[in-house]
Amino acid sequence: MQLDGVLFFPVTPFTGTGEVAEDVLAEHVKRGVDAGPGGVFVACGTGEFHALEPGEYERVVQVAVEATAGRVPVLAGAGGSLPLAKQFAAAAKRAGADGLLLLPPYLVGSRPEGLAEWVRQVAGSTDLPVIVYQRNNAIFTPETAVEVAKLPNVVGFKDGLGDLDLMHRIVLAVRAEVDTPFQFFNGLPTAEMTVPAYRGIGVALYSSAVFCFAPEISLAFYRAVEAGDTEKVGALLHGFYGPLVALRDKSPGYAVSLVKAAVKQRGLDCGGVRAPLTDPVPEHLAELEKIVAAGLELV
Repeated sequence: MQLDGVLFFPVTPFTGTGEVAEDVLAEHVKRGVDAGPGGVFVACGTGEFHALEPGEYERVVQVAVEATAGRVPVLAGAGGSLPLAKQFAAAAKRAGADGLLLLPPYLVGSRPEGLAEWVRQVAGSTDLPVIVYQRNNAIFTPETAVEVAKLPNVVGFKDGLGDLDLMHRIVLAVRAEVDTPFQFFNGLPTAEMTVPAYRGIGVALYSSAVFCFAPEISLAFYRAVEAGDTEKVGALLHGFYGPLVALRDKSPGYAVSLVKAAVKQRGLDCGGVRAPLTDPVPEHLAELEKIVAAGLELV
């Protein structure tokens, strides 16, 4: 599996009474795929993987697969405790996913060797391609990153930690010792802010939460980066992404709930977030609307 372009991480819509809104999810995914992403990553961080039980999760993945209709690959989040991570991997396979994004295990401290063993056991339970996600308590050394990169079905490594020195050493080590095709991803929240820095260490792929609600902005930024249009890149970072990140940082959980709110503001009622996340307060919603309008004006 070789991915390219902007990667779409859809939200998981909920009804007013808290159930998964499958019809809204299908419409959300169809609209996103029509805009032209390189892949769909469903039930991941933006999709509130942490808030889904296994039955809901399987339906969410299945709906996304059906809505995508084979136009681009669909990858599903998996993670948590070892037995549950294996269950999610099996559910993703049944639902028709093309691969997995392996999110961190339950939040306990562990040695990198234990983390590598956790990845080995989850990846070994499925034949789906696996992208390993480094963030929070899932922190690899270059040596353990090489170890997991050599697993037969591990095809990528995504970084949400933001330690560029460590990530550069991981990239160099894996490229020196792994002969099979392998891809690296920038997975920081609002990844566009760090795209220039990650490209400097050879990591060009990134996840775009903005694509959920403003694919016009996300794609314009991507095209500017690919074309080397530093003026356009700078204008979008200064006039849209920077203000969005400043707003995001005003409250824990806004990396998800602001995205959902923006999807609603642009015409698709995807509901709110599940506890313990909270929806944005009214003054932040007003600020969000102005930021998105400014971004659309720039493109």
